[in-house]
Amino acid sequence: MTQDQLTDEAKPPHTPARQLTLRFSSTRRGARLARQLAVQLFTEWTGFPYDSDPARSVALVTAELASNAVRHGSLPGRDFRLTLRLLLAGFRVEVTDTRPECLPPPVIAEPTDDGTSGRGLLLVQAYADRWGCTAGDAYTKTVWAEVEFRTTGS
Repeated sequence: MTQDQLTDEAKPPHTPARQLTLRFSSTRRGARLARQLAVQLFTEWTGFPYDSDPARSVALVTAELASNAVRHGSLPGRDFRLTLRLLLAGFRVEVTDTRPECLPPPVIAEPTDDGTSGRGLLLVQAYADRWGCTAGDAYTKTVWAEVEFRTTGS
């Protein structure tokens, strides 16, 4: 378990106020634990209740990104990495896996009515304010999504 940064110090607008990075096993259990951690930290860092709309959005987005990393982005014996960042008016979820050649499609097509899969990125697109994918090196890719929120004083 690694922790890159976790601080309350004032940061420039483009720098996260808080950040945590952890590795999880590329299993369904790892994806579930990643979702639970994301919601727990979101509620602790923001003060939003667990059942608020932004917390539900964070849960859904994290669940989809983590399950995609397990299902489509894993190699035997390789973990995925979850990075959570508290931004000034949002929360960023990043999931890094070991299959950079398996990029999400640039345009998300509507699934067929009888299809049993293919809706995950549509949900991410619907619940996240921004999302995308970056390939940092020849061995990994990171799919990220940002959920914006407004505090009562904003």
